[in-house]
Amino acid sequence: MNSKTMSDEIIRDVADVPEVTEETALMENAPEESAAAVNYSEKTLSELVALFEELGKNEDRMKLNKEAEAIKTAFYKRLTKEKAEAGDAVSEDAFTEIENGFKAYYNTYKKERAEYNARQEKEREENLVKKEAVIADLKALLEKQEDVNATFPAFREIQDRWRAIGPVPVQNYRNINDTYQLYVEQFYDMVKINRELRDLDFKKNLEAKEKFCEMAEKLAGNENIVEAFKELQKLHEQWKEYGPVAKQFREEIWDRFKAATAVINKKYQAYFEGLKEQQTENLAAKTALCEKVEEIAGREIKNSADWNALSKEIEEIQKQWRTIGFATRKENQKIYDRFRAACDKFYGRKREFYTEYKDSMNANLEKKISLCEAAEALKTSTEWKKATDQFINLQKQWKEIGAVPRKKSEQLWKRFRAACDEFFNERDKNAKPENNFYGNLKAKQKLVAEIDAYQLTGDEAKDHEALEAFMQRWQEIGFVPFKEKDNIAQAYKEAVNRKFPDASKVRKSHYAKAPKSEKERLIQKYSQLEQDIVTYENNIGFFAMSKNSEPLIRQMQERIEQSKKELKVLENKIRSIDEEE
Repeated sequence: MNSKTMSDEIIRDVADVPEVTEETALMENAPEESAAAVNYSEKTLSELVALFEELGKNEDRMKLNKEAEAIKTAFYKRLTKEKAEAGDAVSEDAFTEIENGFKAYYNTYKKERAEYNARQEKEREENLVKKEAVIADLKALLEKQEDVNATFPAFREIQDRWRAIGPVPVQNYRNINDTYQLYVEQFYDMVKINRELRDLDFKKNLEAKEKFCEMAEKLAGNENIVEAFKELQKLHEQWKEYGPVAKQFREEIWDRFKAATAVINKKYQAYFEGLKEQQTENLAAKTALCEKVEEIAGREIKNSADWNALSKEIEEIQKQWRTIGFATRKENQKIYDRFRAACDKFYGRKREFYTEYKDSMNANLEKKISLCEAAEALKTSTEWKKATDQFINLQKQWKEIGAVPRKKSEQLWKRFRAACDEFFNERDKNAKPENNFYGNLKAKQKLVAEIDAYQLTGDEAKDHEALEAFMQRWQEIGFVPFKEKDNIAQAYKEAVNRKFPDASKVRKSHYAKAPKSEKERLIQKYSQLEQDIVTYENNIGFFAMSKNSEPLIRQMQERIEQSKKELKVLENKIRSIDEEE
């Protein structure tokens, strides 16, 4: 190779040799950029599974770890929300199937990524060994002190080898590069390149680096500091691709580029400090929401209306949560786990309540079906007095039984009412003269008219006496037709309340006259318990004729046993009073 050809190659290659500077360390000291969060919250579970499946087929999937984790987070948020909203309406197996499908894709990806990271780490370690070998060769080349025509081809080959080697472990990057750059600069200081060609090369490098300075200074004014920082990184990479400038300009040009870099780095640092402050405020706001949900989840809630009202309150709190940004990286997952645990506790207790509520309604349903069957078995009885008492008892029990499923409530009531109506209509048709129900109805209507026509005297004692008389006459009138009893009772009550303002007090004293002595009170209670036992035993006989009546029969038997125990106690008390007398 002649001298002219060698000089041309030197000009080309010198431009590709990086200058020994501080820029590598400068970029490493900048704060780590936070990846922008991708919003997958509006995706359905199926869409999120499909997105992950598609990601798994992407050739660059190993570089998409943040997207993979974002899809995973969105999937489990959506899964938790849909489980809570569905309650018992959707089988747990339906959610398990789609969750298992997602897990299969995710686990495959994580396994593949772990293997990929292991390979990458191994390659970096191998690259470190290769680069250390290149540096050893470069050092040996410097020690030869041969003519440039002899050393430059070997130097070019060393550069090519260095560039061909991939990345090394992060912890070794700075040291290995600084060592290489040191020997490169020593090489340029050692070799005796033609002064004119060297100056031309220095000039070209200076012009390029002045443009980089201008571009960096312009970036310093960019309002989007994250974008500006990314572009600055690219400029630093390009800067390293160019060789040195003349010694008198080296410090000046680097100081200019470093100053522009410092401005951007300072803004970038301030941006993340502001972001950290905002994240701290977000953490405080999310902590307050956690405390609200935890307080609600710990309340004693006894009815469906309160559960529904508090569910809406929880939903509003969840909406507020979604409007708050990320907390600090260290606390973000912890605060989310705390919020999710509080919500899970609330909805878990809600599911337990409705499970018990549903069981209770089903039990009530069985009881009311048994009452319907008992009423239907009794409706053809012609023992009018006895059957009437039994129907009244059945109606009382009906009122004591709690709610049943809404779909069955109206249907059951109509069935029960139909049996009652059939019996009472037939009873009214066959009424004896002494049980003239329609005559009693007319008598009560006439009494209501008398009450309306009564003129208050202004004498409290006389008006009180008149009210007592009206009440006594009302009690003496017998039964009215079943279908009219509620209407005439309401008319009587309204007439009394209109005419006598203190009627409620008088009514209480009229219907609740206390016995004259403790013995009489005990005897009265004893007689009432005996009547109750007879009624319960009659009910057992009728319930035995109906299906699904075991709970009611068991209930009647328990009442009988309890009443008999009370009879024993009352009997002993009455005997004690007799002995004292």
